[in-house]
Amino acid sequence: MKYSFFPGCSMESTAEDFKMSTLAVAKALGVELVEIPDWTCCGSTPAHATDALLAASLPARNLAIAGEAGQDVVTCCAACYGRLAAANLAISEDAGLRAEVAKAIGKSYTGSVKVRHFLQVLLEDVGIADIKDSVVKNLGGLKIACYYGCLLTRPRELSILPDPENPQSMEELLAAAGAQPIEWPYKTECCGASFSITRTDTVKRLSGDILRMAKASGADCVAVACPLCQTNLDLRQSDIEASTGEKIGLPVLYFTQLLGKAMGLSDNELGIGKLMTDPSKVLAR
Repeated sequence: MKYSFFPGCSMESTAEDFKMSTLAVAKALGVELVEIPDWTCCGSTPAHATDALLAASLPARNLAIAGEAGQDVVTCCAACYGRLAAANLAISEDAGLRAEVAKAIGKSYTGSVKVRHFLQVLLEDVGIADIKDSVVKNLGGLKIACYYGCLLTRPRELSILPDPENPQSMEELLAAAGAQPIEWPYKTECCGASFSITRTDTVKRLSGDILRMAKASGADCVAVACPLCQTNLDLRQSDIEASTGEKIGLPVLYFTQLLGKAMGLSDNELGIGKLMTDPSKVLAR
């Protein structure tokens, strides 16, 4: 199984542990992720908030390069997935935009390269049976709140999940690794996303509500599939505690880190030491 891999900007900086754990898990499962040569930023929020042509052209350049390799594009960042998939849809449906994008990037692109999230590859291509076979250290019934946030489920036409209202993809994967995913009502609520820097009050309120609900629902930790969500729930957790006087202490891990632990991969390979809320006591169980 070989794919063109688009890491995106976050995985080169604040979400380096997501990249580390993704590559480690992929290697252990025989999944080859080949980084797109000379990839550039997908535009994320700033581009599509300001310029429709730029918002389509930035992802299209990466997709066009990947198309030359004849492989599906795989990404792990929910924002990158959203921008790549949205550009594909817009370019495939709008001939005028398609022509403008071709002029902007210097090559023709029709929106034909399939964009997938790593979650989809694990479920659809690797499969639950092989995931179970890869487990060497069962997660021991660890109670996990699987949190999807906004960008993997919205808008509906770009959702990676069969049921965007009550997704189960992470639950299926982590249950196969021996965890006990909990049912809780906030799995697709917004954490505040890119307001993490500009509107910390909003992020503290929204992320605080999510963390409190996860804890009240019996979770030992939270699993995420988005760098922005991880940042808001983990990095901002101490700020939330300081402003409310409560102790939350809920580790927030990437689903790849939890899966990697079950597969016997080391903390160093998975970037566990980069987390802000210490998960050692939870993982020691």
